[in-house]
Amino acid sequence: MPTNESEQAPHAQREPHHAREMAESFGSDAERYDRARPRYPDAMVEAITAAIATATPRPDVLDVGVGTGIAARQFQAAGCTVLGVDVDARMAEFARRGGGLHGGGLEVEVAAFESWDPAGRTFDAVIAAQTWHWIDPVAGAAKAAEALRPGGRLAVFWNVFQPSPDIAEAFAEVYRRVLPDSPRNPWAKPALDPYSALFTRAVDGIRQTGAFGEPEQRRFDWERAYTREEWLDQLRTGGDAGQMPPAKLAELLTGTGTAIDAVGGGFTMPYATVVVTAARAIANTSTA
Repeated sequence: MPTNESEQAPHAQREPHHAREMAESFGSDAERYDRARPRYPDAMVEAITAAIATATPRPDVLDVGVGTGIAARQFQAAGCTVLGVDVDARMAEFARRGGGLHGGGLEVEVAAFESWDPAGRTFDAVIAAQTWHWIDPVAGAAKAAEALRPGGRLAVFWNVFQPSPDIAEAFAEVYRRVLPDSPRNPWAKPALDPYSALFTRAVDGIRQTGAFGEPEQRRFDWERAYTREEWLDQLRTGGDAGQMPPAKLAELLTGTGTAIDAVGGGFTMPYATVVVTAARAIANTSTA
């Protein structure tokens, strides 16, 4: 479930869901990924679970691109039964084990979501935490509709950095110095700008299925304090970091660490968590 400065505009030159080599690279260090990646705001989890409240004591949730289980565990704690689907067998295995860090593992099936077989199973919600841009937006929404009970809800969401101007400029300067020929500097403009294309793509894909009510968008603002080492730890989990020459990655880490040292060895990163959500229509309006 990627959230990293190197992923603010995943592969801008092509549709993100075509960048499978990056989408399938995050399991190379699943333990670090699980440790370093941010969680999601409790208010968002509560809002989604309230919207899928059913007569059953534990709503059934399908987590698309479950990764190491970060969001899935939060929904479990909120009273849901969660099944994960992930294309990366390494991530799936980590989530099944609970990573050795958590109370219990998750049930996870390994497949690309667009070709995953629900085998007749249906769910009260389909969620995707930081992964929907790796899914074909139309085929993915159609698969979610197939897996949802009538009235069930699709909810896809992203954590987006909202750095202070000083932090953004300091990090942007490191990128300019270390990667002067890079076509994109993720800190050079507000992070929500490139992400807005992902939100629009998700909304359009949902609409094209004809299987959902009108999509809605909600935003949850929160923040997290980082030490120097915590920030550098999560920086290493980015898809671009995994494809960067080791010497360049080391230089990027050193420069970023120096920038953090200059502001006292730590900082607070504001986040905006944006949710695109829609309810499964009682009847498929595309065949009405």
